Amino acid sequence: MPQTPADKPLIVLSHEMLLSLQPLLEGAYTVCRLWDYPDALAFLDGPGRGVRAIVHAGEMVLTRDMLEQMPQLGLIACVSVGYDGIDVPWCKAHDISVTHSTGLNAGDVADHAVGLILAAWRGIVEGDQRLRAGHWTHAERMAPRHGLKGRKVGIVGLGHIGEAVARRLDAFEMKVAWWAPRPKDTDRPRADSLLALARDSDVLVVCARPDAANHHMIDKAVIEALGPQGLLVNVARGSLVDEDALIAALKDGRLGMAALDVFEQEPTPAARWVGVPHTVLTPHTAGATLDSIPAMVGMTLENLRRFFHGEPLASPVGG
Repeated sequence: MPQTPADKPLIVLSHEMLLSLQPLLEGAYTVCRLWDYPDALAFLDGPGRGVRAIVHAGEMVLTRDMLEQMPQLGLIACVSVGYDGIDVPWCKAHDISVTHSTGLNAGDVADHAVGLILAAWRGIVEGDQRLRAGHWTHAERMAPRHGLKGRKVGIVGLGHIGEAVARRLDAFEMKVAWWAPRPKDTDRPRADSLLALARDSDVLVVCARPDAANHHMIDKAVIEALGPQGLLVNVARGSLVDEDALIAALKDGRLGMAALDVFEQEPTPAARWVGVPHTVLTPHTAGATLDSIPAMVGMTLENLRRFFHGEPLASPVGG
């Protein structure tokens, strides 16, 4: 077990993707890395008993069984905006605060979403592949696609990211509507239901925050409502889309196109997408830029500082 000086609280990094934070944390904290303990029981019987805070990537699952074996735990500080891997009500009931980097990468995710729309709708990726494969013929220019002006876009979830996507698409003179379970004070038209939004959209952009209630909300019925000319874009979480239904619909033409930055399993197996037509796929990079990452890390460090100094947290979940 790491030796913890009295003036250095013990914190744990939950995932290897957070390794670059270790040098930033070691001045003020004793840092333990969860992945150094492949045996969870060995961790919980050792350093886990003294952990005061977890620095976490919010989409990764932290089980109740593990958390309840950390009697001194008081904070889970998510570097990410999302926190779907955490049972927040359970944490609240057990006096464990949860923070996240709310809104800090919304613009970058929205930029990426617009890029996915352009790449898929205008066939940019497919065109690049055909050209490189030596399949450019004059017939290509005789099979034009629709432009974006006047196309209908449905946004699922009008939070920080959804609103940022909508503002960008206004510049393309697209018609933007939205749907979410709860109303919101906005002048943008809200569809009566998710199914109605999909049915009335050329492009459906998924920006919703995932939770237990909306797993696979983009199901077979929603996909078929979007239809054989439609484009599905997901920059939220892979759990929101029934991926098996999506792949089947793309293969048999019930859905026109898909552009995805997130997947049900990450990294997604490359073999899963072999032979799936009309897709643009990126490896969950929408929100990770050289601009947003420092801001998110800074927010995490500030939440840690405030927690250990007994100050109000900067960005508590639900705060």
